[in-house]
Amino acid sequence: MNGQETVVETKQWVLQRLLDEQAITIGPHDEVSVPLNAAIKDGDRVEINHAVAVNVTADGKTSTVYTTEETVQAAIEQLNISVRSQDKVVPSLQSSVEEDMSVTVVRVDTKVSESERAMPFSIVKKEDPTLEVGKEKLIQTGKEGLIVEHIQKQYEDGVLVSKQMVSKMIETAAVDQVVAVGTKKPEPKVTVLSSNSPTVETLTKSGVTLKAKSVLKNVTLTAYSAGVESTGKDENHPQYGITASGTTVSEGRTIAVDPKVIPIGWWVFIEGIGFRRAEDTGSAIKGNKIDVYFSSQKTAEKFGRKKGYTVYVIGPNKPSST
Repeated sequence: MNGQETVVETKQWVLQRLLDEQAITIGPHDEVSVPLNAAIKDGDRVEINHAVAVNVTADGKTSTVYTTEETVQAAIEQLNISVRSQDKVVPSLQSSVEEDMSVTVVRVDTKVSESERAMPFSIVKKEDPTLEVGKEKLIQTGKEGLIVEHIQKQYEDGVLVSKQMVSKMIETAAVDQVVAVGTKKPEPKVTVLSSNSPTVETLTKSGVTLKAKSVLKNVTLTAYSAGVESTGKDENHPQYGITASGTTVSEGRTIAVDPKVIPIGWWVFIEGIGFRRAEDTGSAIKGNKIDVYFSSQKTAEKFGRKKGYTVYVIGPNKPSST
């Protein structure tokens, strides 16, 4: 009986009477190897398998089966409950059945969904020597890209229990936004002077009282001569020593200027140098820069470049001590 063998002696000749005599109750779901009303004789072997109750919960409801089977799987099959390969069964299908045991079938479903998300663009800044410092210019408008992701989600009895990304693909690449950043230093602010410009300062220099139309700070001084090294003209050239204003260069008087800063023909007083007249120009003379004329090329080369000078712009007439 249920795997255990017992030998009994009896005077009964019908199985049911023998069972009653032994106080063995046969339930409606128990299995007996011979009919209960069958006649028995000496040496007969009777097998009795008592059914046990197994409670199976699946798909939101619980069913009870009385079974004489040995495994959980067989008990579930008696209820015609299908179990897919991905489903979970607790305890496992191979577990032995026990009286009044509870079995749970968890439906496991896996779904893969596709989602899209934007790929932000990068901002790339490039130096632009033609653009002034502090200014920016949009060269190329940035565009977002598109990323397509496939997400695998796992559900147990309809409840999400896990998700993971199984693939990621760039559908459309992002386009960088390109911005030009200025590196060009602004040209110094200059004041365009004329004969009508108001006098801004009266002062005495080298014993001469003068009225300056403008005062230039941090002026850079260079030097030049009439020779080939400075002008590209030798003594045989018809324009040798002739300034842009038509005068003949003279040491102690002639300077080359930017006409936008100091008008041609005007006198200036350069601190540490003295009075000079704006008679010449030069392609390299721009802004607060003055080229001082020397008759000797060696003297001009020795003069070099000097910075930080203050220049008083006077006007078309040279001040005199009288």
